Amino acid sequence: MLSALGLDAEAEHRYHQVLPLSGTPVDEVATALGVSVEELDVRLGPLFEHGIAAHDQGRLRVLPLTEVVTWAIVREGAAARAIRERLDALAASIPLLVAAGSRPGPGEVEDLGRVDGEVSTGGNALTLLTALIEGTTGDLLFLRPDTWQMPRESAMAQVVGRAIASGRRSRAIYPMRAVREATDTLRLRVEAGEELRIVDDLPTRLMVIGTTHAIVPEPLGFADEPRLLVRQGALVGALTLLFERYWDLGVTLPDVGDRVEDRTFLLRQLAAGAKDEQIARTLGLSLRTVRRRVADLLIELGVDTRFQAGAEAVRRGWL
Repeated sequence: MLSALGLDAEAEHRYHQVLPLSGTPVDEVATALGVSVEELDVRLGPLFEHGIAAHDQGRLRVLPLTEVVTWAIVREGAAARAIRERLDALAASIPLLVAAGSRPGPGEVEDLGRVDGEVSTGGNALTLLTALIEGTTGDLLFLRPDTWQMPRESAMAQVVGRAIASGRRSRAIYPMRAVREATDTLRLRVEAGEELRIVDDLPTRLMVIGTTHAIVPEPLGFADEPRLLVRQGALVGALTLLFERYWDLGVTLPDVGDRVEDRTFLLRQLAAGAKDEQIARTLGLSLRTVRRRVADLLIELGVDTRFQAGAEAVRRGWL
């Protein structure tokens, strides 16, 4: 059986020799086997290496077979998980390798140019964004899933305020939880003249300037850097369409500090099959509040299940 752990027949024989002596002083074990303590350590070396045997305050401790098998399963399971993680990482790189090698060959196209944009890190983000906004024209569009938590927020509100004062339009979309977590930030933006809408949640940060520039994290998400600055017209247009899609889904923010009607957001989450814990995180509510409001919705709609609630909400035109 121990061969499954990589031990040879001799090591397995030594294991069965010393197993009944577990807990015995090491020198007595050596005497019982007719060897010196030093030679005993050499003979039991494979057992020590696998953690099956060990010195414990002058005594030899040997794991019983059940513990050896359990330990082996745990070890092999950890090794299998590590291998799977490495394989998953390699698999994730395959599309990148394919993409890198999918350029047109000689003679396949008449002209081959580069996409206009760059990925960058470092520098003062506030300074860079200020220079970009003030050095361009066009309306400003923002997806802002978490940026109110940044120390530069109040300064950015001033930059946006100056752009609006010069005649430019600024629109921003926030997740539902911002209404509870970022009241001061929203008030600053509203006072600056920015138009705000609220959606359930947002997958990434995004800034679009007119039809000429767009900034997103690379990869998409919430990191401050690396950041991708795009000037390619089609890509800026595509990111603008993404913003407009979320804008159409959003609801207009009422007076800052007032309660936003949660019903639509809650119904969307239920229709997506989200669990109460996930809904609480997404909407910035307590788990108890979510459960209470779900129960209230079921009563209001006159249904018994979440699925029925979604169907009834669609029938009534609530979704």
